[in-house]
Amino acid sequence: QVQLVESGGGLVQAGGSLRLSCAASGRTFSNYAMGWFRQAPGKEREFVAAVSWSGRTTYYAISVKGRFTVSRDNAKNTVYLQMNSLTPEDTAVYYCAAVYSRRNDYTPRTGPEYNYWGQGTQVTVSS
Repeated sequence: QVQLVESGGGLVQAGGSLRLSCAASGRTFSNYAMGWFRQAPGKEREFVAAVSWSGRTTYYAISVKGRFTVSRDNAKNTVYLQMNSLTPEDTAVYYCAAVYSRRNDYTPRTGPEYNYWGQGTQVTVSS
């Protein structure tokens, strides 16, 4: 089992920045590809970003590319999501997710590809 705990959410004005963290425990973190998803009220969960186990490969949703950066520190068992130039459309609960993979290019982009999920952290962007 892998336990994931997100933190760093909050209220920010449009144009501002936040950095989300997701701390993992339970298994060898570097064996897992990691992803970020979000779900806004009344909307389906959507993919945001993913990073391979090594951190060398990343992938972003078009809506956040150029504004968000996903990274990881395997020594700290933590994955990050740096969010810049936030807009009210970024308001959602953000979730991190994990799936076992040692493929260097594996950055899964759909929810069913992941086995473990955190409880989520709320991000609210005011206009």
